[in-house]
Amino acid sequence: MERQIAISYPETLAFSLRMQNSEFEQEIKLLSLIKLYELGRISSGMAARTLGISRITFLDMLAGYGVSMLAGAEELESDFANA
Repeated sequence: MERQIAISYPETLAFSLRMQNSEFEQEIKLLSLIKLYELGRISSGMAARTLGISRITFLDMLAGYGVSMLAGAEELESDFANA
């Protein structure tokens, strides 16, 4: 089951960022998931599934936002344990 979150924002916000509304909404979704990953609240796999991309693609995207792939140290330990 999927849930949705509605976020109100001024009509001019996406325009001021030179983005279409749909691009801006996708960026907000991506940034939210990146931040949750950085804080160790979700795994890279969960973020990737939510975005509909591969885990490797999500991890590759992190550098573009200044986030280390190793942000979730506990996840890394889990990966090694399950390897």
